[in-house]
Amino acid sequence: MNITHLSCSACKERYTPNQLYNLCTQCGKPLLVEYDLERAAQTLTKAALPSRSSNLWRYREVLPVVEDENIISLGEGWTPLIHVSRLGEQLGMPQLYIKDESLNPTASFKARGMTTAVSMAKELGVKKLAVPSAGNAAGALAAYAAQAGLEAHVFMPKNVPLANRIECEQAGAHVTLVDGLITDCGRIVAERKEEEGWFDVSTLKEPYRIEGKKTMGYEIAEQCAWELPDVILYPTGGGTGLIGMWKAFDEMEQLGWIDSRRPRMVTVQAAGCAPIVEAFVMGASEGTAIANPHTIAAGLRVPKAIGDFMMLDILCKSTGTAVSVTDDELLAAVREIGSAEGLFPAPEGAACLPALKGLLERGEVNKDERVVLFNTGSGFKYLDVLSA
Repeated sequence: MNITHLSCSACKERYTPNQLYNLCTQCGKPLLVEYDLERAAQTLTKAALPSRSSNLWRYREVLPVVEDENIISLGEGWTPLIHVSRLGEQLGMPQLYIKDESLNPTASFKARGMTTAVSMAKELGVKKLAVPSAGNAAGALAAYAAQAGLEAHVFMPKNVPLANRIECEQAGAHVTLVDGLITDCGRIVAERKEEEGWFDVSTLKEPYRIEGKKTMGYEIAEQCAWELPDVILYPTGGGTGLIGMWKAFDEMEQLGWIDSRRPRMVTVQAAGCAPIVEAFVMGASEGTAIANPHTIAAGLRVPKAIGDFMMLDILCKSTGTAVSVTDDELLAAVREIGSAEGLFPAPEGAACLPALKGLLERGEVNKDERVVLFNTGSGFKYLDVLSA
């Protein structure tokens, strides 16, 4: 649509748009889509948005698909930003909100990334897609590939929540359970993709999933009347959502919609798998792989993220931080959020609550600030985990 080029997130090598890419061929880092925002602003205006459809494609001019007929959509995006007043009252926080991504198709924020990735795959002539996943990305790929009429090949750890496996199978995906971690699944995809003719849609290993994820940033700005919150807490595995929102904030500033002020971004991870937290505490520019990652929050069980250097840069630029919580804490938070607000968050999203409590205790967040917690998925996906 308005794409000018793709650029490497590290070495800044430029790539011609509307072609299939995975990682930068020069340095192996993720590629990002760049737009002619001056041109986009001719039709993408604040005044135009209220009359547009209530899904993420309302921001059409800053999304990568050229031809509308190639858009594969299940109605994703425009999820509610809920003022959690009862929970806020318990914490003494009058401006506490939860962005509830569980209401997306396939019940997680992963639907955002897969609508753009699968749409671009269709537009560029791909027939077979493959992804390693801790669960929700696989379910989203299976659903969007099914609607597009494309083959989906998903590789998941054997201990993935049962709902994710069943979801993929019922959507017609080819499911392989792996005795290992998501990194092991990723290695299998990398080793076999050329021979099998798969296009790899792994997190940040293609440039278009992040474009769907960035719309969370656009939505927060619109739902907050174009004044960004003071703090955003985001449960982080692969980190595409965090990176995508930061990209959205930069785009919106160039569009003239917001000023240069940014929220303090907070990465939330599980104590048993916290590579970003460890790197942040050490002052490192990138993370190191966790040797024995363990947490019941499957989406946080990512021992090494390819975009870790971008996440750490965002935390520093926003004067944010990185926090880990225990499995006991995040499990208790599922019930605490549910009993206070009637929401049923995924363990990953629930982890933001004990993280916030720690920040309050340490004086790193003030009670009068506007704070947004991200619930990235539905607790219904984790019934086997929660019942155990």
